[in-house]
Amino acid sequence: MRNLSETEVLSMSTLLDMENNGYVVARAMQRLIKDDELKKQSESAILATEGRIKGLQQFIIENRVTQTKEVH
Repeated sequence: MRNLSETEVLSMSTLLDMENNGYVVARAMQRLIKDDELKKQSESAILATEGRIKGLQQFIIENRVTQTKEVH
């Protein structure tokens, strides 16, 4: 895979942050939902968000998007 530009890495980081923030809000809001159908939709959305987050994380790890260096 080609090296990603700084802009692409920043975009990926921002996307991961947005997905994570949406996930946190959705989990918090789920506790307030009383309607069963809406609760099911919320659970589905949360599972989909978890999948997107895991997919992004897997892409980052497999493609070594972030470089880890030893600290001396």
